[in-house]
Amino acid sequence: MSLDACAALVQRGDPDRFQAVMAAPVAARAKLLPLYALNLEVARAPWVSKEPMIAEMRLQWWRDVVAEPAPRAHEVAAPLHDLIQAAQLPTDVLDRMIEARRWDIYSDPFEDQAAMDAYLDDTAGGLMWLSACALGARPEAEAAVRSYAWAAGLASYLRAIPELAARGRIPLVDGRAPAITALALRGQIRLNAARRAGVPRALRPALLAGWQAEGLLKRAARDPAAVAEGRLQLSDFARRGRLLWQATTGLF
Repeated sequence: MSLDACAALVQRGDPDRFQAVMAAPVAARAKLLPLYALNLEVARAPWVSKEPMIAEMRLQWWRDVVAEPAPRAHEVAAPLHDLIQAAQLPTDVLDRMIEARRWDIYSDPFEDQAAMDAYLDDTAGGLMWLSACALGARPEAEAAVRSYAWAAGLASYLRAIPELAARGRIPLVDGRAPAITALALRGQIRLNAARRAGVPRALRPALLAGWQAEGLLKRAARDPAAVAEGRLQLSDFARRGRLLWQATTGLF
């Protein structure tokens, strides 16, 4: 029931986000790790069983953790509860982040593009806004943080398309090349909107998790076939260089 347990969980299950949090200032890590561990727990909940009811129960368990005033004796739930209390995190955002993962349990496609947009906003957007809140964000920063988060979430989602398809999901509303290009360009527009709006420097460690977004979205727009073929990756040099640059300069 410690931050060490959260760190170990994220390191094993979400190495990209672990690299991002380790590039953040030490003081920020204690506020980000419980959220990243929660995100990992709820993201994998729909996949641990072929029985939808079991997945539903796992997600409900985490919704109860967020809603209950007393902590539970669990390696992630306890540090998360402490963080919720200390940072006064918006529990409605946490609840939507968990609830959105119900879509992953079933094989139904998104109803339309608006539904997919909402999924990205509730999952990636919710997580990054909660991370910013843990670092002291004020309400006026939410739009910029969520714009950046949506783009970062889209980039990660596009990279996961082959795995989702292999698991029997229909991950995109329109999987044709022109539609993927258009979607990636929308992500770039949101990145640029976040930059124009600006995010206070104290909150920027929360944005480090999206350090690969721009490179991935540019590649998806230029080579949409890379999405379905599992080639949507950055070189190790590009990944490390971008994370180091973003962590050092504070720019995003």
